Amino acid sequence: MTTFADYYQELKGFTDDLFLHPELGYKEYRTSEKVINELKRINPQIEFSKFSETGIKTFLSTDKKKTMAFIAELDAVYAPTHFQADPETGAAHNCGHFTQVAIALSLYDHYVKTQNYKELDFNLCFIFVPAEEYLDLDYRKELRAAGKIQFLGGKPEAMSLGIFDDVDFGVCVHAIGEVFERPTIEVNCDLAGFLYKRYHFSGKAVHAGFDPFSGINAYSMSTLFNTAIGLSRQQFKDTESIRVNPIVMGSDMSTNVIPNHITVGTDLRCKTLEYLPEVARKLDRAAQGSAYALEGEVTIETEMGYLPFVQDRYLNSFVERAFAKFDKIPDIIDDRGGIAAAGDIGDLAFMMPCIQISYGGFEGTIHGDDFKMIDPAFVLETFPEFLAEVLSEMSGHLDESKLYRRSFKEYKELIDSIGGNV
Repeated sequence: MTTFADYYQELKGFTDDLFLHPELGYKEYRTSEKVINELKRINPQIEFSKFSETGIKTFLSTDKKKTMAFIAELDAVYAPTHFQADPETGAAHNCGHFTQVAIALSLYDHYVKTQNYKELDFNLCFIFVPAEEYLDLDYRKELRAAGKIQFLGGKPEAMSLGIFDDVDFGVCVHAIGEVFERPTIEVNCDLAGFLYKRYHFSGKAVHAGFDPFSGINAYSMSTLFNTAIGLSRQQFKDTESIRVNPIVMGSDMSTNVIPNHITVGTDLRCKTLEYLPEVARKLDRAAQGSAYALEGEVTIETEMGYLPFVQDRYLNSFVERAFAKFDKIPDIIDDRGGIAAAGDIGDLAFMMPCIQISYGGFEGTIHGDDFKMIDPAFVLETFPEFLAEVLSEMSGHLDESKLYRRSFKEYKELIDSIGGNV
């Protein structure tokens, strides 16, 4: 019996509880408290720090030259139609973050019990980060206006607070929303970056039956804008995996009044920072043209989302080596083409090398109504055991010349320049 098998039953109960109690970003108070209590139970001598209200950081060692952070995300998605959504908040764990937390605890339990972290030639740090999902933005903007946060995303906020200043490289994990016949992992899956846009269309309200001729219909502008986006898609480069998903956000309309205001929000996903401003310009021109055509007006808000994530191929080579020696996981996917999903790990990867190892064991669609874990033994026992082998493979073999470092100041200058270009 390994430490992972010993801990499995207890961890499964903990994980099931997290799944049943999802919380949105910067609101993960119950989750954070549960994690802290479990860390204390595993290691009564633990020292830890908190950040961003719910974030947690703890070291197992600090005496080595380099430090690796194992990073887990605390938050859930807003998905009120998910079969296990919180009826009051609409939060649901249909992105698998609850299993990231569990996997981190499994690793922590293993290293505390075995003391094997002392054999690694790098320090081991565990960081539980809030608010990875880019949602519930009005609430987060209230926090920002109150001076409680600077960034809407959890990792950029942690970066601004210096949480990663003493970390040299990061390892994350993520669920795959696909059913596999055999235990499967994935490496080298890059992610897109994105901007978040809000278009506020303004017109003129009049009686819709008596005098529609004098009105200016803001809803019609938004409809024309949607049509323009649809016709513009053939002008987006296929290689950039452009994704635009406009939704009506703010409106208060009546059937007997010509609507004079409507807000359309969309994220704009793109694989490269070079092409992102070009697509943003096309969207802005479409909105401006739609308003102009119907004699209305539009104001545009642009919020930087997350940077594209290019996985560190060098660090992932150790994952591939460990896989070749680990017979409990038969299948691996090398997804160098990447996907159009995004995550704030891209922002952290600007500062330091990062990888995100993905794992099966689920059914349903990521962010869908039916997503759930179906192979807990693989997710909570076998996969953490594999991760320990990855860290052992890295120990003693890391070439420090291949580990880069950029400052938070450089990161801030970059995202400010992107905002300035659009």
